[in-house]
Amino acid sequence: MILGIGELLWDLLPEGARLGGAPANFSVMAGRLGNHAAILSRIGRDELGRRAVSLLDPLPADTEYLQVDPLHETGRVTVELKDGQPQYVIHQPAAWDSLELSDEWVQLAARADAICFGSLAQRSAESRQTIQTLAAQTSSECVRVFDVNLRTPFYSSEVLQESLELATVVKMNDAEVPEVLGLLGLTGEESSDSAPLRAGARRLLDEFPSLKMVAVTRGGHGSLLVTRELWDEHPGISTRVVDTIGAGDAFTAAMTHYLLRGASLGTLNEAGNRWGSWVASQSGAVPPLPEGVKLALTEAIEERAG
Repeated sequence: MILGIGELLWDLLPEGARLGGAPANFSVMAGRLGNHAAILSRIGRDELGRRAVSLLDPLPADTEYLQVDPLHETGRVTVELKDGQPQYVIHQPAAWDSLELSDEWVQLAARADAICFGSLAQRSAESRQTIQTLAAQTSSECVRVFDVNLRTPFYSSEVLQESLELATVVKMNDAEVPEVLGLLGLTGEESSDSAPLRAGARRLLDEFPSLKMVAVTRGGHGSLLVTRELWDEHPGISTRVVDTIGAGDAFTAAMTHYLLRGASLGTLNEAGNRWGSWVASQSGAVPPLPEGVKLALTEAIEERAG
């Protein structure tokens, strides 16, 4: 059981509207990899909310637990692509700003094997309290992934501090590392040019006892995974990028899937990069997945594991 907790929204792209939101993207990929994945979010009682459920129903992510807000609209984000990189205007308020701490959600969190939550859905006090309470309700064995996902101006040092205290894994991109460290007052000593990201990861592991792993994605240059004992660097997978929307979420879902199965850091890195690069080669965050593509990617990852 894997839960994606937070925003469910529509990315309004130049070519049209695409369903997204990091927790939803994460949950769909986790479901595609064979897990029982559920989306814990909130939609409006509107056409975009109905369209969201209609599109998600055929996908392997459970929508049974979505809340419906009678007052607020389903979330929307205007997206412009510059050199393949998305620029966002996140409209507010949205239904997912009012996540309600229901008994049903608390019971789900208590039996979850992994959860994923970010900073954006914590921009409102109500959703922030709900997300952090759900994370605290999970078992000690649960993998709690904090996918930092900074979106200006919707984050603060307080949200980062509280989220990292709850997480067992933190995932961010290379541009976010110095910003997160700076907001937390952890800039510390200068590191060598060859390993600033690894040094930053070590600072976070030293500061937050609950953290077991730091994951840093670097776009087309791969990723870095750091634990207290080990680290692994991946050079990335060469691909023709269409857009990067959802690529990081696919990385996180694949990493979490293999982490729950006790895979090595090298396998986690391979899985994250394989799935992330495939999503980046497609349009939108949850593109159609042919069975042949899934088999080929799974085989490539298993070769690394072997």
